[in-house]
Amino acid sequence: MRTHAPRPEPEEDPAPRARGSAGRVLVPLGAVLCLWPFVSTGLALLAGMGLALTVGNPHAELTRRATPGLLSLAVVGLGAGMDLRIVAAVGLRGVGYTVVGIAVCLALGAVLARAFGVSRDTGLLIGIGTAICGGSAIAAVVPVLRPKPHEVSVALGTVFLLNAVALFVFPAVGHAVGLDAHRFGLWSALAIHDTSSVVGAALRYGPEALAIATPVKLARALWILPLTLALSAWRRRTDGEAPAGPARQPWFILGFLGAAALVTFVPGLRPAGEAVAAVSRQVLVLTLFLIGAGLSRSALAAVGARPLAQGVCLWAGMAGLSLGGLLLGVIA
Repeated sequence: MRTHAPRPEPEEDPAPRARGSAGRVLVPLGAVLCLWPFVSTGLALLAGMGLALTVGNPHAELTRRATPGLLSLAVVGLGAGMDLRIVAAVGLRGVGYTVVGIAVCLALGAVLARAFGVSRDTGLLIGIGTAICGGSAIAAVVPVLRPKPHEVSVALGTVFLLNAVALFVFPAVGHAVGLDAHRFGLWSALAIHDTSSVVGAALRYGPEALAIATPVKLARALWILPLTLALSAWRRRTDGEAPAGPARQPWFILGFLGAAALVTFVPGLRPAGEAVAAVSRQVLVLTLFLIGAGLSRSALAAVGARPLAQGVCLWAGMAGLSLGGLLLGVIA
């Protein structure tokens, strides 16, 4: 009786293992390099995305957990380089624009979601992320809306991609249409999703743009609280369901205001405050690198054509409306 030799086991493809090994070294190395002043916000974001999509990020869970804390620290530290009186004046002046912008954005988002056939919760999450502060707002309302996990992934992926584009497109458009630093700071705060990209784009435009964009954006982020309360009431009325848990609020805004108050009313702390602000700007660069490194091929695959079309049209519409208002003098 003839016996057959055992078939050799197929050799394991070493490429994924090699990429994982490279990622274990290159991602921490990239993070360290981002702490040096020669690395810009845009370069950091691109580097993080490039590493995530080529060699992968074996530290993805760690970078995901570290990003919100680092962003909060960076924003608080930026407050140490600002005058609270100017921050208060700019923030109060931007309240009217913020209220109108949020209302228009949510209404337009609902219309576009229906037009593109996007599910209710996905469309609402994209609208909320565009109207207030991107991924932070989406994360805050998840316990209230209780969407399906893939709906959260799609909304976050859409917002992430548009934030990455905004970091490069907004400064280029601002220079092309002749926006000064003041108007660019307002525009970025009113039309870019995430705080990280708002601050990053304004930082590329100059310190005056940063001083305008940060307080206006933070004032916009405060609307997470009333929005989550309104959504909770709406959810109870329409679905008869209570929220699954408390919404997360951007408490780091109080730290930003506290740091600005210290250097404003204790003049002797101003030199130290400038040093803290300089370090915080570089921490923001590191944060953008980690945000880029958090991108994955599966997250990209999860973003379907319809939600992306809704997100792009909504973002372009709000950016165009706010830019038009600035150029016509309606927003000043």
